[in-house]
Amino acid sequence: MIDALGYVTIAAALVLAAWGGIAAKRDRAPDRWLFGATGVVFALVAVQAVIALAGMIGGHDLDAPLFLGYLATEFLLLPAAVVLARMEPTRYGSAILAAGGLVIAPLVLRLLQIWALS
Repeated sequence: MIDALGYVTIAAALVLAAWGGIAAKRDRAPDRWLFGATGVVFALVAVQAVIALAGMIGGHDLDAPLFLGYLATEFLLLPAAVVLARMEPTRYGSAILAAGGLVIAPLVLRLLQIWALS
């Protein structure tokens, strides 16, 4: 895994969380810009996941079940949040996307920690 990319992903996820939280507080449904920001964070997550899987295949020794569990959760979380936010086109849809960003940040941090410990 690339540490710098991980930290950029964490920062982007926190920006997404703040943006979604502000939109929910202002009683705004998620708009295409918020969904676009979610897509950007997901793209960062996907790139990091591909790099991590390549590193694992390349022989990086780590606790594979734990790492893959975090990686799968990280990879599936934002698409699920987008589906739920589209089903709920109110302020709660924005809150769902904000919650997704809040969960992604510590997941990425934990993945970086697991990678560094091995």
